Amino acid sequence: MQSLSGFSDNAFQSRDDALLAATSLLEALEPYKSPCGARIKLWTATGAGFDETSAQLEGFARPLWVVADLLAMLRANSSDGHGVGNLDLESWVRGLEAGVDPESDSFWGVLGACDQRMVEMEPIAYALLTAPAVFFPSEVEKQQKLIAWLRSINDKEMPPSNWRWFRVLVNLALVKACGVHYGEVKPIMESDLALLDSFYLGDGWSSDGLWSADKKQADYYSGSFAIQYAQLAYVRFARDLDPERVERYNREAYEFSQTFWRYFDVNGSTIPFGRSLTYRFAFAAFWSAAVTAEIPLPCPVKELGVVKGLILRHLRWWAKKTNIFNTDGTLNIGYTYPNMYMSEDYNSPQSVYWCLKTFSILALPAHHPFWTCEELPHPLAIQECSTTKNGVPPGDDQVTIPLAQVAVVAPAVQIICSQREHHFLLSAGQFTKKTHKAREAKYSKFAYSSVFAFSVPTGTLLPQMAPDSTLSVSDDDGETWRVRWEPIGARIQTIKLSFDTDDACQTTSLPGLISTWQPWRRSSFRIETILIPPLNRWPGWHVRIHKITGNTRYSIQCVDAGFAISSQSSNDGNLPQLNSELVLNTSDEDKGKNNVSEEGYWQSDADCLVLSDAGASGICDFTDRIKLMIPGSQWTGTTLSKASILKPDANTNLIAQRTLIPTVHLEMGNLEGPGEGKDTETEKERRFFATGVFAVAASAGLSLVDVQRMWQDRPSFRIEW
Repeated sequence: MQSLSGFSDNAFQSRDDALLAATSLLEALEPYKSPCGARIKLWTATGAGFDETSAQLEGFARPLWVVADLLAMLRANSSDGHGVGNLDLESWVRGLEAGVDPESDSFWGVLGACDQRMVEMEPIAYALLTAPAVFFPSEVEKQQKLIAWLRSINDKEMPPSNWRWFRVLVNLALVKACGVHYGEVKPIMESDLALLDSFYLGDGWSSDGLWSADKKQADYYSGSFAIQYAQLAYVRFARDLDPERVERYNREAYEFSQTFWRYFDVNGSTIPFGRSLTYRFAFAAFWSAAVTAEIPLPCPVKELGVVKGLILRHLRWWAKKTNIFNTDGTLNIGYTYPNMYMSEDYNSPQSVYWCLKTFSILALPAHHPFWTCEELPHPLAIQECSTTKNGVPPGDDQVTIPLAQVAVVAPAVQIICSQREHHFLLSAGQFTKKTHKAREAKYSKFAYSSVFAFSVPTGTLLPQMAPDSTLSVSDDDGETWRVRWEPIGARIQTIKLSFDTDDACQTTSLPGLISTWQPWRRSSFRIETILIPPLNRWPGWHVRIHKITGNTRYSIQCVDAGFAISSQSSNDGNLPQLNSELVLNTSDEDKGKNNVSEEGYWQSDADCLVLSDAGASGICDFTDRIKLMIPGSQWTGTTLSKASILKPDANTNLIAQRTLIPTVHLEMGNLEGPGEGKDTETEKERRFFATGVFAVAASAGLSLVDVQRMWQDRPSFRIEW
């Protein structure tokens, strides 16, 4: 098992620990620097969709997210800079001078339209803003070459996305660090900032590009990877130039933090969703940026100790994932293990060092309250929060209220479910038409989990598609499959459920996610789905109800799937098959013995379940357990289904190399339209089917008896939709 000394064995309790981890990550890069320091090329031979010079520029530029702060401390003769070991940090200063020099053999090249070099200009701009005395050369000729190379971004075409922040920060660096007059670049900055501000969705969230019919993306680029992080850099360095916008970005960070903390589990893991997940612990970079920008945050992340805990627990979680390293200590492409299936076309071997953004907390000196305060638990581990009445600022007039376990994130069209049993999100409204690899898997599944992650495809056959937590359909007897993508009319709506208890009928209201999917444009066949988060009455379960409308001349197969779960046994073999009582299948002579197993899988016609060291994952046909109550409509349950365990290709899941996926397979005959002269709306067939998805994380610490009881206690209710 590969690990990196200084990171994998790091306690992540103090500033010294964080400094040791950062320097350990940087030390692994030392052998791969070019002689003048302008390029870094790791030994791995995979390529990205852009040119090799840009890839090696990535290797130089991305470590600057932490190198800049370390050099600033060293140049200030601060004791906070001790412990950088034998790192040649000055190579980044020499490298910058060589990289922007057209006469140098290490010149990074002339920018073109939508050039990857633009991306790498952002950490260079950050370095200039953070440590101008270090990175802005003293010789006039070198100054002119640096300014000319940075200026070249201003007359080039750029995508209308988070990329515009690269140009904003480059121009800010030109003004603040390089002596360029603000009037020269202000019109360009204002134009870019106006476009970026048009991405705003509310509650502190921005989409990555305009929320439109072509793409609806609000993922980690909305926060740590790009937009919020860049906004907070702007807050730090542009207070005097743009105070009104800086104040607005302050407010947006405050609002964003109110929901963003919920993407982090109590053990430090996060819910992987969207693209560029190989950036790994960059997930926590928003919190680092908020602290360094001195942003006041609301309850329950108001206390510095809470934010400190979110960052350090996250780093501790990654420290345990030793398979993220190559044998030479450099980071590999993947999530918790090397994985090119989940990578992006724009991932070079050096791309992964975007993760160093989280280490910008090293800009804070050792005596800063962030480092001296006590690390506090995750808000949900405390299960209570101090808040104010009627908007009164924190003070004596405080009350204590419990934190909700289910929370709506309206801008992202998601519901975060933070029960003890399982931390995951439900999603309904995101997708992109841009040709990102595995885009359907990264944006359009029903659910994403911090425990079970999600899976990406390796091919077009069903096991190769690894369709966990999504709906797959086929109209040619399974020869080809389509998975859910490009949802229509996604919305969050309050729904009313009623169910019988021992004493009476109980009614409750809760948020549901509703969206529609049209698999084939040639057909009117549609599936409208409502996702119902877990109720306290039935822990471990969430419910999906699928309404089928429209016509098709072909028979349809549908597969609804639960969470992919590790298929490895405790002795590194395959999981054994169990019977319906969670007992090992045994020979006749062994029957009657106590063979209750804590690991294995079993399936019946209506349900299936997998138990492994990761926890439990199952699915059940719930069509007979759900009654739709829709005024003016009558819906018939479709129950010709069969549960089965799908064995997907290896290395499709982000966390577990080998998995099993519980599924319910439904077959429907052709849905013919009404005959001639019939009322289309009243005669068209109305069918629905429902599934219950069960998942419990091993980290919940529940006994097998508890898990079995929860599995057998299944939701049954009436729903007004």
